Amino acid sequence: MKRVFLVVLDSLGIGALPDASEFGDAGCHTLRSLTTSKALSIPTLTKMGIFNIQTAGLTQYAYTGTPIANYGAMAERSKGKDTTIGHWEIAGIISPKPLPTYPNGFPAEVIKAFCEQTGKEILCNKPYSGTEVIKDYGDEHIRTGKLIVYTSADSVFQIAAHERIVSREELYHYCRIARKILQGEHAVGRVIARPFTDKDGVYVRTNGRHDFSLEPYGETMLDILKENGKEVISIGKINDIFASRGITESNPTANNSEGEALLLKTAERDFNGLCFANLVDFDMVYGHRRNIDGYAAALTSFDKTLSLLLEKLDTDDMLMITADHGCDPGFTGTDHTREYVPLLVYGKGLKRGVDLGVRSTFADVAAAVTQSLGVRQAGTGLSFLGDVIN
Repeated sequence: MKRVFLVVLDSLGIGALPDASEFGDAGCHTLRSLTTSKALSIPTLTKMGIFNIQTAGLTQYAYTGTPIANYGAMAERSKGKDTTIGHWEIAGIISPKPLPTYPNGFPAEVIKAFCEQTGKEILCNKPYSGTEVIKDYGDEHIRTGKLIVYTSADSVFQIAAHERIVSREELYHYCRIARKILQGEHAVGRVIARPFTDKDGVYVRTNGRHDFSLEPYGETMLDILKENGKEVISIGKINDIFASRGITESNPTANNSEGEALLLKTAERDFNGLCFANLVDFDMVYGHRRNIDGYAAALTSFDKTLSLLLEKLDTDDMLMITADHGCDPGFTGTDHTREYVPLLVYGKGLKRGVDLGVRSTFADVAAAVTQSLGVRQAGTGLSFLGDVIN
């Protein structure tokens, strides 16, 4: 292969993993919830075999002919259900322990160090919805200049500030300080800058979000590809998730529309290596907000982009579509959900309609990507490339 396109539909889970009850997620199923919406129309994903994946249990929607892609499910071996751990496993790193979370807020020693090193006081320090926290603390933040610090069910330390009170660069500076503090036992997956502004009397988040991620603690497929002279083009928050490591070109995006447009433009380019894209709106805008119709409409939009992308692929290209965890919009709470993820593998020069079964780890993707691009294997996964090559 010359070009590999790896697209992560952030949070598109396809059914609860056997250990989902340990995470409070028994019965979750992101894709099943989307099928209840009249906004869902995904003919291209259907033809590729997403509903033919047996573990999804949605065969009533299955493509009745031979799917144009090869299809299967992947189980997460890492102990977690967050963005960082999910993407790291896709890239070949299996995490035996979950990253730390803070259901009661961050401990006093962390907050004390942060306040001393930034010279700023803080508000909140609780798990909170990102849209609700600025609604509840925005006025006090503007009045006092204190930073809004909060977390979620994920391993994140988030800092929100109004752009009129704290510039983006100042906010990023405070995030870098937090990133240095949050190491060792408090090594959260991401420190996230959450700038906001006001519009018609309502506080709204801006597109200035920036993630300061924990650096991967092992070698990833991105490191190996870059080391071997391959291009690694990131779209969306991939560069942030991997702390810029192993990336040769970064293309941050504000939303799915920008990400999808960049995917199509990149498919028109001549490169040798990997294009790794994350489409975050499914999770950030719709999954966490438990918005079934919005999620379904976003997937419908991607499906239209996907049909255009398939036309742009050459015979020596491979496209893989997967997810990093679930975030069932029909489930309780606002957290991610512990789910299988889909694996769709398409290429004009590849077999079609092969059932790839249930893979025991997301790391099978890293094994297949590195094998297909002719470099040494990343991680301990099992490549499925031999199953799909003619």
